[in-house]
Amino acid sequence: TAGLLALSFTAAAQKKAGIVAHRGFWNCEEAGYAKNSIAALKCAQEAGFWGSEFDVNMTSDGVLIVYHDSDIEGKLIEKYPYSEFKDYRIRNGETIPTIDQYLEQGKKHPETVLVYEMKPHSCPEVEDRFIDLAIANLEKHDLLHPKRVIFISFSFHICQELSKRLPRFTVQYLGGDKDPKEVKKARIKGIDYHYKKFIKEDQWAKTARRKGMSTNAWTVNEKDDMKAMFKQKIRYLTTDYPVDAREVMKSMKMREL
Repeated sequence: TAGLLALSFTAAAQKKAGIVAHRGFWNCEEAGYAKNSIAALKCAQEAGFWGSEFDVNMTSDGVLIVYHDSDIEGKLIEKYPYSEFKDYRIRNGETIPTIDQYLEQGKKHPETVLVYEMKPHSCPEVEDRFIDLAIANLEKHDLLHPKRVIFISFSFHICQELSKRLPRFTVQYLGGDKDPKEVKKARIKGIDYHYKKFIKEDQWAKTARRKGMSTNAWTVNEKDDMKAMFKQKIRYLTTDYPVDAREVMKSMKMREL
């Protein structure tokens, strides 16, 4: 009976997945269609998606800002002080959020996981400083908790360093150039790969699961691709169309985490 129970629990667990709103739930009127905006985070929280993803870069004077690209109008964020960027407006009229402003909104909805993407920087020394500041900021806002935040990065160094410093946290490598065994060997607990990589390497999701790793697929915007990822039992689905993902899950009789 215990074995049967365990099996039914496993089956139930596999019918669940978490929807991550990519750069927030920006794709709606209320957010003004502005990616990485505070409004987009608020919309993701209010819509009840499992998580909201956002991108973070560090200025030369150590201010962390929520912005996707490594440069703003040709100025490399890492090489210029925050004063160069503070008045720049994003699509909905907000100024580029600092991490402090962003986390102020983030902590208002404890049920929404903050999927914190740390952008690669020029060298390990700069990335280490970036990690120090990221951790300090989360501590300051009382958000440094594995149930509140997961980390993702294209920088293998950042992923390794975070895994070392924060062993209880989910850290997912974004690169897609290493198989799950290699990532696990580096003591990183998860992979967050482009959905086409999971389609091509169709055993990677299964291998990662067997190794107790978390899996996430980005950026899955077509319903057929969403179905393909859910069939592979990917744990988290990162998408610009979270409402569509919700519909697909319902059609597949899946439940949201």
